[in-house]
Amino acid sequence: MNWIILMVAGLFEVAFAFCLGKAKVTTGTAMYGWYGGFLIALTVSMLLLMKATQTLPIGTAYAVWTGIGAVGTALLGILVFKEPATFLRLLFLFTLIGSIVGLKAVSH
Repeated sequence: MNWIILMVAGLFEVAFAFCLGKAKVTTGTAMYGWYGGFLIALTVSMLLLMKATQTLPIGTAYAVWTGIGAVGTALLGILVFKEPATFLRLLFLFTLIGSIVGLKAVSH
């Protein structure tokens, strides 16, 4: 169950990064709304990470959490913010995904 909580925490990390990206390209009230979303997503992500690390090894949990955030944010950057999807960028994203899966596989 804590692995699922950790994955959801990672998705909220992607959400807070997404909110920062949207806040950067908006102004006025909308910008403050995105910053509010950032604070909410950040809080939820941290609380879920804290819950997951009560039973999971901290080193593995933190690496998986940041890995989910990094991969998810990079994919959102490509799909939503039109960042380049070069061969090397995608290769390293797949390498990162493999590393996250490997960490989970060898964790007790």
